[in-house]
Amino acid sequence: MTGFRLAASAEMLFLDLPFEERVRRIADLGFEVEIWDWTAKDVDALVRTGATFSSMTGYVTGTLADADGADELLRTAEQSLKVAEQLDCPRLNVHGTGLDDRGLPVAATETVTPAMWLTAARTLTRLAELGERAGRVFTLENLNTAVDHPGTPFARAADTIALVEAVGSPHLRLNLDLHHAQIGEGNLIRLVERALPLVGEIQVADVPGRCEPGTGEIHYPAVAAALDGLGYTGIVALEAWASGDPVRALERFRAAFTVGG
Repeated sequence: MTGFRLAASAEMLFLDLPFEERVRRIADLGFEVEIWDWTAKDVDALVRTGATFSSMTGYVTGTLADADGADELLRTAEQSLKVAEQLDCPRLNVHGTGLDDRGLPVAATETVTPAMWLTAARTLTRLAELGERAGRVFTLENLNTAVDHPGTPFARAADTIALVEAVGSPHLRLNLDLHHAQIGEGNLIRLVERALPLVGEIQVADVPGRCEPGTGEIHYPAVAAALDGLGYTGIVALEAWASGDPVRALERFRAAFTVGG
């Protein structure tokens, strides 16, 4: 068995059920639970599920690389931290810019200037300071711009690694999304080796289709073996649609990330 823990996104599984029931089903199957936008949720009802929440979206609106957007991101991050305390959720996820309900950037950027890089690093430093005061960790997620999130700044794993290294705080880590990295960059095992000292959590889905491991081109058992060999003991989260039955999808996810079991 491996030393890392498994979680699953309630936003993408058991879609025929009310949200709180999705959370219960995932928890009852032995997984920690991840959620996105808390503003659309009954937070008290989520607390009553008794689930262990591993990650949630850490802002409502805002961006990293302009002054007004940064102030808005930090303002809504403070709101998110209060919800994270209610849910006892240790990690709060952010992106290079706010995303709309289709996953598209609210402020698309084709060219990221040096000034934007500096502003983003300063914003993330302030975010890490918020996390430190609250005893939480913010994670910066890489995204793909080729298929799902065109025009998103600081989207590649190489970009998120550079920003997290520049901030240099244990309260800002990587959310290393291997589905997005496969589409945008590939070479996943080398990427994991490079990024692991900065990782707060890892998210997975197969390519193409964004379904559970075993439905596409990524050989996730090899990734799991690499993580195990590197001594990773954190979260691996399934952020994927079920190709069919969601219970079966979770079983395939668990099997792919069980090393020597």
